[in-house]
Amino acid sequence: MAFEVLDEHEQGELVRKWVRANAMSILIGITIGLLLIFGFQQWKARQLQTQGEASTTYSSLVEAINADKPDQVEAIAGTLRKDFPKSPYAVLAALRQAELAATKNEWDSVAGHLAWADSAAQDPTIKSLIALRMARVELARDKADAALAQLDRVAKADFPSMASELRGDVLLKLGRQEDARAAYEEALSHLDGMSSERNLLEMKLGNLPASAEKQKS
Repeated sequence: MAFEVLDEHEQGELVRKWVRANAMSILIGITIGLLLIFGFQQWKARQLQTQGEASTTYSSLVEAINADKPDQVEAIAGTLRKDFPKSPYAVLAALRQAELAATKNEWDSVAGHLAWADSAAQDPTIKSLIALRMARVELARDKADAALAQLDRVAKADFPSMASELRGDVLLKLGRQEDARAAYEEALSHLDGMSSERNLLEMKLGNLPASAEKQKS
């Protein structure tokens, strides 16, 4: 059987013909590729610039907090929410606002700041932290059932001791003493023997009435 094999000259000629026939398509492809690379670099540079501006703005907020200038704090936090709504610094600013409101027992204001932070946060661990703080707010507002609902949003791997202790506080508020005991014991299991938090947890456990089993014995 005979085989037709192109020699190097014939192969080169075919390639040149293909390039001439497809020159426009090749040029368009190269141009699009360069534009995509340039666009990505521009986007990345813009992201870095935006994060830098947000970081500087947040630093100004911290300075205003330290200087006890609440009006400036509100103004700067508003700027972060408006100009950098997707930045983690805007979320951190809302959390700082919530902390300040909590020192004045302004629980509705605390809840509002936390709700905004929750809607803007993207990191799962931060969302767990926000849920934990929202649970504290609901407990402070005597809304124990709402507090439990918030605690259910906290991932099991996030803040296990704090979440279990707070769950115990909420359950105790609801009169569920045995469930509260179990929650406190769960919280203790996540602390090492030298933790300073153990004393308070052990005190809470000691203040609970004896369990039903111990009363029978």
